[in-house]
Amino acid sequence: MYLVWAIVGAVIGAFVGEGVAGAVAGFAIGFLWGRTSQLRRDLDHARAQLDRLAPGIDPARVVDTPDATATNAANTRATPPPIPQGTAEQRPAREGASSSSWSPTAWPPAIPPTSASAASAASPVGADSVGDTRPPPRPQPPAPTGPTVTDRLTGAIKGWFTEGNVPVKVGMLVLFAGIAAFLKYASDNGLLRIPVSVRLVVVALAAIAGAAFGWWQRDKRRAFALSLQGGAIGVLVMTVFAAYRLYGLLPAGWTFALLIVFVGALGVLAVLQDALALAVLGLVAGFAAPIIASTGEGNHVALFSYYAVLNLGILGIAWKRAWRVLNVLGFVATFGVATTWGVLSYQPALFASTEPFLILHFLLYLAVPWLHVLRSPKRGRAILDGCLMFGNPIVSLLLQGALLDWKPMPLALSALVAAAIYVAIAFALRKRDDMTLLRETWAVLAVAFATIAVPLALSASVTASVFALEGAGLIWLGFRQARRLPRWAGVFLQVAAGVAWVLASLFHHHYNDTPLLNATFIGSLLLVTGASVGVWQFDRHGMSRGVSGLARIGLLVWAVLWWMVAFANEIDTFVVDRGIESACWLVLASVTACMLGLACPSARKLDLGVVLAFGVPLFLLGGMVVVLSAANANIQPLARWPLGAVVVMAITGWFALRGVASHRVAAVASATVWWVRWAAIFTVAIVLALDAAPALGDGWHLLAAALPTLSLAALVLWAVRWLASPLSGHARDIRYAVGACAALAMIAVGIAALGTAGNPKPLPFVPVLNPVDLLLVAVLLFVARAISDEAIPREVRATRPALLAVVFFIMATSMTLRAVHHLGGVPWNGDMPGSSLAELSLTVVWSVIGVVAWVLGSKRGQRLLWMAGAATMALVLLKLLLVDRGHLGNLFGIASFIAYGLLCTVIGYLAPAPPRQGAASSAESSHAS
Repeated sequence: MYLVWAIVGAVIGAFVGEGVAGAVAGFAIGFLWGRTSQLRRDLDHARAQLDRLAPGIDPARVVDTPDATATNAANTRATPPPIPQGTAEQRPAREGASSSSWSPTAWPPAIPPTSASAASAASPVGADSVGDTRPPPRPQPPAPTGPTVTDRLTGAIKGWFTEGNVPVKVGMLVLFAGIAAFLKYASDNGLLRIPVSVRLVVVALAAIAGAAFGWWQRDKRRAFALSLQGGAIGVLVMTVFAAYRLYGLLPAGWTFALLIVFVGALGVLAVLQDALALAVLGLVAGFAAPIIASTGEGNHVALFSYYAVLNLGILGIAWKRAWRVLNVLGFVATFGVATTWGVLSYQPALFASTEPFLILHFLLYLAVPWLHVLRSPKRGRAILDGCLMFGNPIVSLLLQGALLDWKPMPLALSALVAAAIYVAIAFALRKRDDMTLLRETWAVLAVAFATIAVPLALSASVTASVFALEGAGLIWLGFRQARRLPRWAGVFLQVAAGVAWVLASLFHHHYNDTPLLNATFIGSLLLVTGASVGVWQFDRHGMSRGVSGLARIGLLVWAVLWWMVAFANEIDTFVVDRGIESACWLVLASVTACMLGLACPSARKLDLGVVLAFGVPLFLLGGMVVVLSAANANIQPLARWPLGAVVVMAITGWFALRGVASHRVAAVASATVWWVRWAAIFTVAIVLALDAAPALGDGWHLLAAALPTLSLAALVLWAVRWLASPLSGHARDIRYAVGACAALAMIAVGIAALGTAGNPKPLPFVPVLNPVDLLLVAVLLFVARAISDEAIPREVRATRPALLAVVFFIMATSMTLRAVHHLGGVPWNGDMPGSSLAELSLTVVWSVIGVVAWVLGSKRGQRLLWMAGAATMALVLLKLLLVDRGHLGNLFGIASFIAYGLLCTVIGYLAPAPPRQGAASSAESSHAS
């Protein structure tokens, strides 16, 4: 009834207010009036129910507070109740309704006053009462979470200030800051009259005294002593820096010598006291000394000589202590400074004075990891210093290439010399059982340097082939001997082979070569072969998870990548015709999918099988992309070369689908893409064929283009056996997946049909019996059948009437406008809503729909159908007030109002009242049964 009052209010408001605002205000007022009336009826009904449940209770005498309850009880004891009149049946229930008779002299028993606490104490445990004052349950504490980054940073800072020898730490920091500030202030203002040299000597003597005192306390207070020694030598370094740079009291040579002495002293103190912190501090100060004492002349011989002395010191410390941090710090600082100098100052004329230092440092850091393993406290389980083992040769080779200006042959000779050195060392240690890991690492590095020499001396394409085959051999050898280094070196060589191939393609163009019989293509296939062998070995002998799984999948992706690159390069180079190019790409995608599908059952590891299986739908999808791209270029997929590619696609696709049968998700995805691709191919073929037939209207074009989609939907609904072949074991899932795609395609077809004028030439236009309207009818039938399918959830099937009603309403609107366009001459564009004929037609059609739904719902007792009709009529009324009211100046606008009024009259005659609730319920129950 809300809707009826709202409609009445809208009509009154429109004619009283003479505008849209009046109609909207009347609609709102009518709705609120109906709602208020309904609330009043519900309240009266609730009161009647209360009277029936508790007769005679006066709501006005009900008092909730404890004080009022006590007062009422006292009044009851003081004043006798009035004697009721009438028969026993007419007496109130509160005057002894539970007793069989009543005596006029009987008084009700006195009710003692009670408190809330007594009442609550008398109530049984667990009973619900208004005055329940029990405390609510305690909330559970939140689950503990891990510390945040801020918490960890705060904890680290707090730990530094609260753990260890805190006074010394803070004292050294303050001391450094104070000395620096004092020197700066004295230098700027000259406030101290004591000569600067005397002040610096005093500071230096105090620092020396502090270092000596720290040495004296090394056994009693170790933390204090080490901190004091490090801080004292740091003060000496700063004092020498100030004497040299700020005041010019020391020459560069003496400054350099003193810094060496201080650094050496720190190293000696660190070794004697087994204090790594002192060694690190001395090393940092030592590497910073040349930068501090630099005069800007750029004497690289002196610089690298000094660094050579420092690194010899590191080598000496490594002979006694296994301090990896010291080794890595020296390596990074040495090669970092050397690289920076080379970038800024190196010239080819300086090669003779620079090369010896590079060789010296290469040899030094070749020996340091060996000494680290020898001096490790847990020698049998010593961790190999990979940073130095692999970083030293890589950085040295890069620096050597820069010194040689990247000339291939000299750099190849350098790599061969390095390989020979590694081979010699590995051979010399062949009988040392405790050096097995070092020996194997050096052997791998020897192979790596010999491999690097190959591309430097040979062409890039041959290099790629050698790397790929060598990598495959190393992977095979690594699994054969159960060693990790060879197999991972083989994986690295696969990557190196790819880089070599890229270099070969950049500097070589084979336009005059023979297709498929040229060095670049054959080299690419060798890359594929090497990676495939690696996949095969990791699948047979590797672990099922972890790094082996990553290597297995990575090599597979690498092989497929170079497979595609090889053929893509050939197609791009030798194929000129666009149709042949599309056919080649389609064949490539189809054959690749087939190969992956055939390889899928042979995979032993689950992850490899899954990746192979999911590669099939991926390349099937790539074939569909090729077809759509060709269609964009107006290439017919079912003619000449593309037709042959489609035949190859059909054959290879069948085997690809059979190969993924054991993987449920991949099989469903492959079958879905397979059928969607066929629908796309036939749709493209039909569209391109009809484009060459201008005699047919666009309505026939749309209907013909929608036939593959309709056929796919028919297969989903009525031919599941054909749809699931050759994957019959997954028929249900395939039906669901393909059905979802068909539903989306059907929605797209329906939307396209709704917005199409649908010229039926050469035939005349007949409402409903024209191609576009027939297509819409077919879509409606498919939607009705699909919603009632058992695969659809029951909740969705319950909405079938409402959904079909909405779809039918939209289709009827489109059909009406299309008929107005063809029969009334109204343009099919944005001006159609301004046409009086179009508005009249919509008013009449919508009103007829509303009348039919209203009357049928009322006659059959289907309240939902009646409500749909009422809503439609309300919509038409709103349209009349907002839109058609502007057309009252012509016959079409007047006809809209008249038609709506007549149809409302018909409703009032046939079904003036809504269906009864009981009738609706019985109808629904009979329908459910």
